[in-house]
Order: sequence, then C-alpha cells, then structure tokens
Amino acid sequence: MKILSINAGSSSLKYTLFEMPEEKVLVSGVFERIGMDKSMYSIKINGEKQVIETPLKDHKQAFEILINELIKNNIVESLDEIKGIGHRVAHGGSYFDKTVVVDEDVISKVEELIALAPLHNGPAVTGIRAAQAVIPNAVNTVVFDTAFHQTMSEENYLYAVPYEWCKDYKIRRYGMHGTSHKYVASYANKLLGRMDTKLITCHIGNGASISAVKDGKCINTSMGLTPNAGLIMGTRSGDIDASIVPYMMKQMNLSPDEIDTILNKKSGLLGISGVSSDSRDIEEGIYAGNERCVLAQKMYVRRIIDYIAKYYVELEGCDAIIFTAGVGENSIHTRKEVVNGLSVLGVKLDEEANNCRGKVQKISTDDSSIPVYVIPTDEELMIARDTFNLI
Repeated sequence: MKILSINAGSSSLKYTLFEMPEEKVLVSGVFERIGMDKSMYSIKINGEKQVIETPLKDHKQAFEILINELIKNNIVESLDEIKGIGHRVAHGGSYFDKTVVVDEDVISKVEELIALAPLHNGPAVTGIRAAQAVIPNAVNTVVFDTAFHQTMSEENYLYAVPYEWCKDYKIRRYGMHGTSHKYVASYANKLLGRMDTKLITCHIGNGASISAVKDGKCINTSMGLTPNAGLIMGTRSGDIDASIVPYMMKQMNLSPDEIDTILNKKSGLLGISGVSSDSRDIEEGIYAGNERCVLAQKMYVRRIIDYIAKYYVELEGCDAIIFTAGVGENSIHTRKEVVNGLSVLGVKLDEEANNCRGKVQKISTDDSSIPVYVIPTDEELMIARDTFNLI
C-alpha cells in the first residue's frame, strides 16, 4: 500500500511516498517558495536528486506537479494507488491525543487552533484541502505534534494561573515535536531491548524541545501552550520571566503582535548573537572569536543541560539520553558541551564516537552512568505508520 506523508508550510510542501508496510521510501522531496518568486522543487528517487525551478502558484499546483512526477517516473500508474495521505499538524490542543481520519469537524478544530500555532496549523489545512482536491479517493489523516504529550499529568501540564484560564481558555502545556519524540523513544527502546525505560529525548533543531519519556509515554516536555517555551531556540526566547512582556510593551510602546514577533522571530540565538539563528553560523562565530556567539552558545547549552537534569530527577534516573533533529544529529560541538556538562551525573563522552553526523551512534563511553545516543528522527515514517494503521 502506498502512503504519502505531507508536511505543509506556508510556502513549502515536504513529501515522502512510502510502500507500506515494508516502510520503503519510493520518492521524497520538497516544494519551496510556493506563491513566491524563484520557486522550485526537489525530487529524490533511488538516491538521485533533481532540483527543478518552476512557478508554483499554490499548494494545489504543487500536488499536481508531484502526481505528474510520480506517473512520469513510473512510481505509480494512477492516483488510486495512493491509498492514504498523512498530514503533519503542529497543534491538536486538548481535542486530539492520537492520529485521526480527516473530516470537516477535524479541519474545523485544526483551524480553531491556528492562534496557538499560526505558522503551522494554517498551512496544514491548506495542504489537506489541496490533497483532497488533487487525490480525491485517498484517505487523509492528521498526525498531531501535540498528541504524544497528552499523557502528561495535570500537575505537569497546568500553569499556576487562575484555574478558570485552563477551563475556559484551554491555557495549559501542550508540547510539540511529539511525533519525533515518539519515534526516537521507540527506536531507543529497541536498542535497549525493553519497554520499561526512562528516557530523555532531546529534539534539538532550530525549534527545540526535550521530553521525559517513561515506559514509552511522555510524562513531561519543555514546550508549552505554544512552541515558544522551554529551550533557547534559533529565534525563540524559550522560558522568560512573564513580566518582561508588559514591561517591554510599555518601554517600547509595542503592540501584542509586535512583542510576540520579537519573542518568536528575533530572540534566541539570533537575538543574543546578533549574527544568525543557525547553530552552524554560531559555531563559526565562536571559532572567529565573536564574544556574543560564545555567549549565545553558553546560554543555549546551559538551558539544554538544565532540562536534562530536571527530567533526570523527575524520572528518578535515566536509561538513555537521545539527541535528534538538525543540531542534535549534526552538531558535534553542541553535543560535546552538553554531555560534558552532565559529568556530575557520571555521564561520559566518547569523543571518537561523537565525531559523527546523521546516523545512529552511541556517543558515550562504556563506563558512562547513562548511555547517550544519536538517533536521526523520521517524522515522515511515523506519519506513514499511523496512516497505514488507521486505514
């Protein structure tokens, strides 16, 4: 059965077509700059990648081009071979604790939650509508980044604000990156050969979050009502004193939208370094002697260490620490600083093993108190699995 995994952004559409249940990747790629100048798309088949520049008016046209490519390259003979399309949706609120089949009620609830994830939920609905129009006979599903975290206890997901805020306005911790945390936790359990584990999963990318996972279920996570909570990220501030918001609004005469933009798009590594939101650029700045890059990295690493230590205590121990996502999978420098910062717990880095990128690798020494792994995430595969199982 052919299942298509979709991750739609406001001007992008990432896709992977799987043959299930074999989990074989048939084709993958991304459409970029949709509705903008210099739009393009990439397609990767049998390890060979092509990049084609072409006008892309909207997401529907991107789907139409994708179908033409699948037929032209003999991946499918007709649309009917694609039985399911799984869509990544960032925020499911308190409505969804698992993957569901799309209907109008589901779409309505996803749209209702756009205010909590404006960069993600709106484009996801656009992707769903485009898929329904172009591939009408396929079953569409939505896989929520928040679903994995719905096993948190009330004491962990509530904020100490008036209780009515949670009841009436759904103000609570939801968490993000759940599909990624679920995937790497499951993979780690296979490596460890058991399910009764205590894991700390670190999804460290431009957006970043850490989760405490016990016996395969999330008990706590660093992101909150929105993605701007917890860790310092590329452009997001992460945890701050809430009173900073009204104070700076008064000082700079800012509107709610303006302060929100600053905290989400102009803070984090970018705000401290003044150079870039990209961890690779920060590392280059460090090597060049840029003191603000050095400061940004120290703050960035400190927050990661703080959350790992917090969850170590909450889990009452830990069977494995896992790094994943762009920085977690590829930044040798950041992993080294984080692991060395955990030496008080008896965690020890194997420097030679840590010299790796983008592959499954144990990077701790054999006498480390906690094994540390790099496990590349595969959110597209998790989407395909859930969609296949529902169908």
